[in-house]
Amino acid sequence: MGVNKYHDAKYYTNRELSWISFNQRILGEARDKNIPLFERIKFLSITASNLDEFFMIRVASLKDMVNAGYQKRDIAGMTPQEQLEALGEKLHEQVHLQYTTYNRILLPLLEQSGLTVVKSHEELEEQEAAYVDRYFESNIYPVLTPMAVDSSRPFPLIRNKSLNIGALVTKKSGKGELEFVTVQVPSVLSRIVPLPVKGGQKKVILLEEIIERNMHKLFLNYDIVCAHHFRIMRNADLTIEEEEAADLLKEIEKQLKKRQWGEVIRLEVEKDTDKRLLKILRKELSIEDKAIYPIDGPLDLTFLMKMYGMEGYEHLKNAPHVPQPVPAFPAGCDLFEEIRKGDVLLHHPYQTFAPVVNFIRQAAEDPDVLAIKQTLYRVSGNSPIIAALAQAAENGKQVSVLVELKARFDEENNIVWARMLEKAGCHVIYGLVGLKTHSKITLVVRKEEDGIRRYVHLGTGNYNDATAKLYTDIGLMTCRETIGEDATAVFNMLSGYSEPLHWHALSLAPLWLKDRFLYLIGRERDYALAGHEAHIIAKMNSLCDQDVIAALYEASTAGVKIELIIRGICCLKPGIAGVSENITVRSIVGNFLEHSRIFYFENGGDREIYCSSADWMPRNLERRVEILFPVEADELKQELMHILEVQLKDTLKAHVLQPDGIYEKVDRRGKEAICAQEVFCQEAREAVDKKKEEAGRRVFIPEMHHE
Repeated sequence: MGVNKYHDAKYYTNRELSWISFNQRILGEARDKNIPLFERIKFLSITASNLDEFFMIRVASLKDMVNAGYQKRDIAGMTPQEQLEALGEKLHEQVHLQYTTYNRILLPLLEQSGLTVVKSHEELEEQEAAYVDRYFESNIYPVLTPMAVDSSRPFPLIRNKSLNIGALVTKKSGKGELEFVTVQVPSVLSRIVPLPVKGGQKKVILLEEIIERNMHKLFLNYDIVCAHHFRIMRNADLTIEEEEAADLLKEIEKQLKKRQWGEVIRLEVEKDTDKRLLKILRKELSIEDKAIYPIDGPLDLTFLMKMYGMEGYEHLKNAPHVPQPVPAFPAGCDLFEEIRKGDVLLHHPYQTFAPVVNFIRQAAEDPDVLAIKQTLYRVSGNSPIIAALAQAAENGKQVSVLVELKARFDEENNIVWARMLEKAGCHVIYGLVGLKTHSKITLVVRKEEDGIRRYVHLGTGNYNDATAKLYTDIGLMTCRETIGEDATAVFNMLSGYSEPLHWHALSLAPLWLKDRFLYLIGRERDYALAGHEAHIIAKMNSLCDQDVIAALYEASTAGVKIELIIRGICCLKPGIAGVSENITVRSIVGNFLEHSRIFYFENGGDREIYCSSADWMPRNLERRVEILFPVEADELKQELMHILEVQLKDTLKAHVLQPDGIYEKVDRRGKEAICAQEVFCQEAREAVDKKKEEAGRRVFIPEMHHE
């Protein structure tokens, strides 16, 4: 394609720095005074949990590269060492801003709203202190394991992400040196402990403060010289030599245990921690100064998510959105019958995920269904989909399930489900060697009067009924023959490595998907060069594939209008003169996590629109099994276009990427206040009301059901 001139490092942003900028946008929501207070503490909690994962995976993998002497530069021209240095500075800044937000903005507002968070046990009043001490004796003390370190007891293994209290002690006899002791704050107990107060106020103290106050009861023969909270983050990036692993299931279980004890990547300590105590931690955990984060406030702000769940503060939260019924599927309907009438588009969480669960339930119970095949990447803790698949196998149907054991941080969950499905008689495939299966596809094969018919569900999200209430995703239900044939080919490829000679509708990674995207972008470029209107709108989570970005730059210089809606990482730089003047990038951070992938191509007036499980990232296009599927029904194309258009008009939650790499909120002067997510909530409710109204106008003649 001759795009090499666009491979110059100056045209790219480093992906890790771009991610930090994304987490900063979430932090911006925590600082936004137009958002209800409890939603703001939720956003602050999300930034903390995101940072944990970023350290365990991204920072850890850069450290691995540096340790291995890997010098290769990334697309932005940075070596792993340079990336680590740039990140260190930005991460310290971001953590500082998190705690400024917590201490100076959110805590005072919580207090004004009638909820006081006690900062230190030293602030407790006499009665409160007595209550806390009794609470410690009866609820906390029996659970704790105090650990001393001396010549016979080595420094204990500190678990990843655990909160601990380290202390320096001396023998009461006054003889002997300072000794180090530690106790883990138990995660099995609630970290937020309510204090008894009169009147309408509420007051809470954190568990670690109660333990610190009572440390002397854990080390009876010692005086406590100082006690400070600390927390570590370990390398949690699993390295599995799949070719060597005779049993992937056992190998992953083994690696999961190692995740608790990987190399220490970050140490968080209380601000003003005693220098002697810090020196011991630094030495024992072999950690450098740059990786130590002194914290002004409670370590691990993810406890704020628990606080968000406290009762009595509904007035300080957004009104919850109830996912609405899908008008195409009336209550109690036969899903197969409705899908035969035409393709159905599902838009979660505005519309309920129930039809997806019911699709599998009905298939499990339907005597005419012969086989169910499904890929599972992430499922919920108590998944109704797993239960339905097990039921189908028990009912004698052919059930094949590909369970992706390498779904990060869901490995353990997926191992449990895989074993359960096998016991029920399902044929379970454990992913493919060297590839993650990230595609979301279900195939139901049904015997009907006119022969075999295949019903397919394709999605941009996971088969997880819990996250389907929080993530925005698109699903398609269809019985189109072309898609059905391709779906069969997908599963045959996954279970038996047989590859069809040609595909009708679907494009798959890692085989052809990247080439397909490059072809579609190149086709728009050719239309522009020929003087036709050319337009691309692409919505995804992340964009960091260099070949795709170079192709977009080339299309932009040819005159293609390119509008990108990218929630997270974006390594492309918009607005560069002579390169990307025709490209705009916006990111929407709102109440729901934007997760759908939608791709629109003008195609000389014969518009094409696709959805996919894949982002434009090398891992999705080259190292995962992903699916791109076309949406062909005109009415559904219009629905998807409407989704894209509303997001492009968002003036409340959208941030626009500037040529210098900074994201700025949309300039709202003279513009209508539009929040795309609220628009879709409203439209989903209106669609149901409209359907009810139409139903009310019809006269129903009940059908006779013969058992």
